[in-house]
Amino acid sequence: MNGAPIPGGKGRATPSRAEQEAARKRPLVPDTKEAKARQRAELQTQREKARVGMAAGDPKYLPARDQGAQRKFVRDYVDGGWHLGEAVMPAMVVVILATFIPLRDVQFYSFVALWIFIFFVIGDMVLTSIMVKRAVKAKFGADKIEKGLGWYAAMRTVQMRFLRLPKPQVKRGQRPV
Repeated sequence: MNGAPIPGGKGRATPSRAEQEAARKRPLVPDTKEAKARQRAELQTQREKARVGMAAGDPKYLPARDQGAQRKFVRDYVDGGWHLGEAVMPAMVVVILATFIPLRDVQFYSFVALWIFIFFVIGDMVLTSIMVKRAVKAKFGADKIEKGLGWYAAMRTVQMRFLRLPKPQVKRGQRPV
């Protein structure tokens, strides 16, 4: 052998046991308290940035469920109108409070009114779903509609406006173009 590397060889000497052990050596205590605190603060700032970005509707921070031009159109369409579903939670609170009134008639009629209200909310959800699908067909074309847009719109109508994420980008009465 003349010292030239063999073709197909690794081109270096095999490391000794001491060299291998030295390369694998790790400190017994992995991180100091300062490093952990620094890492925790860094993660907190990243989470805050992502939360603010998602609330603002920044596409970079949106989950897969909310991404895309059609989803944004649906969000703006729903957020631009008034919907009965936004009042479901307050109505249920009123019914719960009515159950504390010791009169059977008040309790009965409050439950009946709640069920009637829920049927109207379901009707509003179905109507909104149909209207959103028509608007998306008109804007994006009938062959390019994503699946689940009607359900996405219906679920957004049931949420109270101030609890929706991403936050509404349009005022009430404005419809997307």
